[in-house]
Amino acid sequence: MQLNYLCGMHLHKTSSRLDKIGVTASTICAIHCAVVPVFITSLPLLGMGFLATPWIEWGMILFALMIGVYSIGGSYVKVHRSLLPLILLIAGFGVIVLGHLFLNTGTERYVVPLGGLLIAIAHVVNQRYVGACSHES
Repeated sequence: MQLNYLCGMHLHKTSSRLDKIGVTASTICAIHCAVVPVFITSLPLLGMGFLATPWIEWGMILFALMIGVYSIGGSYVKVHRSLLPLILLIAGFGVIVLGHLFLNTGTERYVVPLGGLLIAIAHVVNQRYVGACSHES
């Protein structure tokens, strides 16, 4: 993959760590969204019924959003100026929110994890762009 864009100043190690946390959080979110509907009846028996509450789900979404905006938004402004990671991030959150608010449970369990994976991909693409910039600078 050839990256053609202007690179700004070096990005700090913090952004790279945030991208790794973002990939992990988004992947966990995708797994959570895919698995919880399947095991929802078993969760209370295992003492994990809290995982199916809306507070946990929206908390995970908010956590992933904060990391994504800070990491990918900061990299966009300070380093690579590529819209692709931002577009993937926005699309991922759009899919998650639309899935939670407008789809029935049967369809939601297939659509929402795709949003989490889009967010994870956004972080991976952002890492590559930042890495390419730090090597070019």
